[in-house]
Amino acid sequence: MANQTEILSGTRRLLKGKVSKHAIIGLLISVGCILLATTLAGYIESGSINLNSMVYAQKTNFALWILDLMPFLFTLWGQYASSVMANEISVVIMDQTSDLRAEADAIEYKANYQATHDILTGLPNRVLVFDRMLQAHSSAKRDERPFAVLVMDLDHFKEINDTLGHYNGDRLLKQVAARLKDTVRDIDTVGRLGGDEFAVLLPTISAPEDAEDVAKKLLEALEPQFQVHGINLDVTASIGIAVYPEHGDDVDTLLQRADVAMYSTKNARTGYGQYCPALDANSKRRLSLSGELRQSIETGGLILHYQPKVNLRTERISGAEALVRWQHPEHGLMFPDEFIPLAERTGLIRPLTIWVIEQGLKDCAYWNAMGLNAGISLNISARDLIDPQLPESFAIFLKTHAVDPSLVVLEITESAIMADPQRALDVLNRLNAIGIKMSVDDFGTGYSSLAYLKQLPVSEIKIDKSFVMEMLQDENDAVIVRATIDLAHNLGMSVVAEGVQDRATSDQLKRLGCDVIQGQFTGMPMERDELIGRSTREPAQPSIVSAEG
Repeated sequence: MANQTEILSGTRRLLKGKVSKHAIIGLLISVGCILLATTLAGYIESGSINLNSMVYAQKTNFALWILDLMPFLFTLWGQYASSVMANEISVVIMDQTSDLRAEADAIEYKANYQATHDILTGLPNRVLVFDRMLQAHSSAKRDERPFAVLVMDLDHFKEINDTLGHYNGDRLLKQVAARLKDTVRDIDTVGRLGGDEFAVLLPTISAPEDAEDVAKKLLEALEPQFQVHGINLDVTASIGIAVYPEHGDDVDTLLQRADVAMYSTKNARTGYGQYCPALDANSKRRLSLSGELRQSIETGGLILHYQPKVNLRTERISGAEALVRWQHPEHGLMFPDEFIPLAERTGLIRPLTIWVIEQGLKDCAYWNAMGLNAGISLNISARDLIDPQLPESFAIFLKTHAVDPSLVVLEITESAIMADPQRALDVLNRLNAIGIKMSVDDFGTGYSSLAYLKQLPVSEIKIDKSFVMEMLQDENDAVIVRATIDLAHNLGMSVVAEGVQDRATSDQLKRLGCDVIQGQFTGMPMERDELIGRSTREPAQPSIVSAEG
């Protein structure tokens, strides 16, 4: 509106200037001509130039009478010029009016587009998706046929944002949006609800299974790697499905229940799934636990238990693995598998990891001051492993609690390494430069770690308990354990066997050359002070507790 006012004001100033200019020029010319002619005529007739001669010339000279008509002629000329300028005005105004209308239409279109579309991806936003859902609902209700709503959320997208920055995260979202749009039909709607959450509206389906087929295709579309900032990324997603009228009779309910199904699918890691009523209770519990977990991290509602690791040569405790527990006021003692996935989904995994690191190093310093000369093993997730700030955090906490870095072992899984080998290698090398040791946890359950084993600064391999627990009964497991021990020693690494439940297994591992054991036989996870007291009971005795934390 301000631009339009300025344009019209400028036009008025321009035309006013033109009219004034012609009027002044006409007046000056006519007056000048009359004065000049009168002066000349008076001089010719009287031989002098004065007022009397000029008056006499005006009375007696016919030519001057004609000249006196000049102002009237110039007046007519001014009127003619005005009519010409009027035509010019109409043309200018018409042109500018057309331009202003075009500008107004463009502004209106842009405003409407921005109100209904996501600026980043160009997809319909929540407002437009909801409007099209209302149309689909009205049509489906009239024709008595089903339609489906799919809600999709990218897995671990916050990790990508935190690691590569929001700019590269946005570039990834654009690529994801393009693939999703190319996967569905023209009559379907792919929209972005916000963040890394998308919605897909299928206005016509013949059966709920059609929605599942589309969900499969959407996940398959994400399988080829994405390239962002020179990095190849594997992107997965979780999809929740709600079908009208089976899962709800109105749009709000369908969208909410598709969202519930999506979170359930993400927790179960099944890729996609339909809503069922049983999920509502879990959804409410999940929302409640999310807020409570954040508060517990900040106020000290978490505790660490430690499972002893016994050196087979000395039969003494050489270290302990830190295992986080949540002492929930309502649900009691909760184990990691109950809240770690929640922490990863809600972005709480980093503050949770920082809490575990600081508390673990603090406890390690305490038990060494009490005479237990033992290190500490800390588990690091895939998200933690590509966190460029992790080495700095460790350096600060090691200095704060005066812990020798050689006492710290980080346990990382093969899958965590393979999620982003190059970035993981960079973080591991920086941690190794501080003096921290690395251990490959659950060794043998992955597929590709051998290709990177020689490149990684790993000093320890931890044989997964699935091979250790049955090694006395299953010859195949025994062969795997023996080969792993030989491989590790040939590479200059020590070996830890987890899942050791009895003396016979411990003795066999010792004969095979295993360095350290861990499991029910060495002791169940216990609190720090109990671990210190346990160190006086050497050699380690089997525990009567049968469940491993």
